[in-house]
Amino acid sequence: MPKKNPEHARIEDYGLIGNLKTVALVSVEGSIDFMCYPAFDSPTVFAKLLDNKTGGCFAIFPQMDGYNTKQLYLPATAVLLTRFFSEEGIAEVTDYMPVDDKMDKSNAIVRQVKTVRGKITFQAKCEPAFDYANASHTSKMRDAGVYFHANDADGTVMRLIADVPLQIRKNAGYAEFTLEQGKTAYLVLECGKSQVDEENPIEAYKKNTYQDTVDFWRNWSKKSSYKGRWTGTVNRSAITLKLLTSREQGSMVAAPTFSLPEVIGGGRNWDYRFMWIRDAAFTMYAFLRLGYTDEATSFLEWIHDRCQEDKLYLMYTIDGGHDMEEKELAHLSGYQNSKPVRIGNGAQGQNQLDIYGELIDTIYIYNKQHSAITFEFWETIVEQVNVVIEKWKTADHGIWEIRNTEKHFLHSRLMCWVAMDRAIKIGQQRSFPFPENEWKQVRDDIYTDIYENFWNEEIGAWVQHKGAKTVDASVLLMSLMHFISPHEPRWLSTLKVVEEQLGVDVLLYRYKNGETSFDGLEGEEGTFNMCSFWYIESLAKSGEVAKALDSFEKMIGYANHLGLFSEQIGHKAEHLGNFPQAFTHLALISAALEIDKQLDRQ
Repeated sequence: MPKKNPEHARIEDYGLIGNLKTVALVSVEGSIDFMCYPAFDSPTVFAKLLDNKTGGCFAIFPQMDGYNTKQLYLPATAVLLTRFFSEEGIAEVTDYMPVDDKMDKSNAIVRQVKTVRGKITFQAKCEPAFDYANASHTSKMRDAGVYFHANDADGTVMRLIADVPLQIRKNAGYAEFTLEQGKTAYLVLECGKSQVDEENPIEAYKKNTYQDTVDFWRNWSKKSSYKGRWTGTVNRSAITLKLLTSREQGSMVAAPTFSLPEVIGGGRNWDYRFMWIRDAAFTMYAFLRLGYTDEATSFLEWIHDRCQEDKLYLMYTIDGGHDMEEKELAHLSGYQNSKPVRIGNGAQGQNQLDIYGELIDTIYIYNKQHSAITFEFWETIVEQVNVVIEKWKTADHGIWEIRNTEKHFLHSRLMCWVAMDRAIKIGQQRSFPFPENEWKQVRDDIYTDIYENFWNEEIGAWVQHKGAKTVDASVLLMSLMHFISPHEPRWLSTLKVVEEQLGVDVLLYRYKNGETSFDGLEGEEGTFNMCSFWYIESLAKSGEVAKALDSFEKMIGYANHLGLFSEQIGHKAEHLGNFPQAFTHLALISAALEIDKQLDRQ
């Protein structure tokens, strides 16, 4: 376990709690070091993760010498326990964010502090830093609670209440209290705008919210249709994906954090707190395969509304907006001094043709396995197909959002084929009117272009882009998207080249940047967790089930202590990139389902 109060907690040393509006990251030291308010893509109120000195946090820690810590989730919930062990005693902090309708008008974090063994003194310090630590605030005592008033444009207010005495020290809420064995104290942080809506007494949180929150998550988890070999692992990934979705909007974020580096000390620091069509579509596909149809329905309703606009955009804010100008926060030091700290995302305006395939594939599965889409929805699909027909031959920035160039990427071309293929299947299944012969001709032209013009005979693989001599891990989707038979000789050869060029045991790079800095950025990033799970699923599909099984077990061994994954893995098995990442967890689910399927056939 990490040393007590390290200067920089590791990315993997965190658990996630949330209420389907926003989330908070809780460290193994019992400190809430990251939270945006009021929504996933709002400014931070805690950002110690990105600046150890000024970012702000809400810490609770026992006054014991030489303690060790452990974290765990209550089974099938997003309720997190942090435990502290020493010769003096055992302490426990239980963290959760209520999601029941009774208290849904405000965000709240409930922290139960308990002495399990011994007699322990605790200290608690709540020190918000509003608006990405840009805004100052005032702190005032009222009715035994501490009110934090931000001097920002929104007039954000936070209210700290507890059943132990609170005070203000250096503009922070503070408490010091001693608990006998078996005794529990409650501290609750409520958030609001201009005022804390529906102020609740501490007794309301003590009486109702814990069991209501546990029941909410367990009732949701029961809906899963998964009956395979990795119930706990798959369920944890599903809960993580659910935590990244908006209950109100139906949209979701790719990850809840920003500027966690892909290279320590480097500049590969991006903001993932937005709704990528690609990531969300794949996530809904995973939800559908697990039987979570409500999430997919809400997402498609959200998408239908977006399709009424002038075009389908690559990404959106959580409420469907487009305000995500990329900016640098020079006043924040960054995670382990990795600068710049960026918010917003400059890839917003990029041309990425693959999004049409990922979206229409999800609609196809929804229409086939859950509920028939309306003709009105079909008309929006026709509009997206017409875009594909017009643009499929053009270059774009690709799935990896290459910033310095546009190329004819294999993955983009593949997903254009998927868009045409799935749209044709929907139209045929439902007998919708569409120019069948024209669409089939375009689909077949794309297929021929991929099969012939992206194949490199010299290396024996389909390559990253036309004229390339290197492969890209996204080629693995050729089999996963049913473009090619998983047993075809060309495919088996490609799979071998992927392993040789990009693999490090079960870990896989998404591509090799090379001496020419293909992606225009400095530094070598870590291996890409999503790609590792794609590779494992591809092995299973291609008949290498034993290898896939062993590789899957080894890969989940790279998860953190709670079963959570960031985007990438570094040389020392450290987590890199934004955390936790939806793409990794949905790819894990898909790989588990495929291995289960293949093993059941044996």
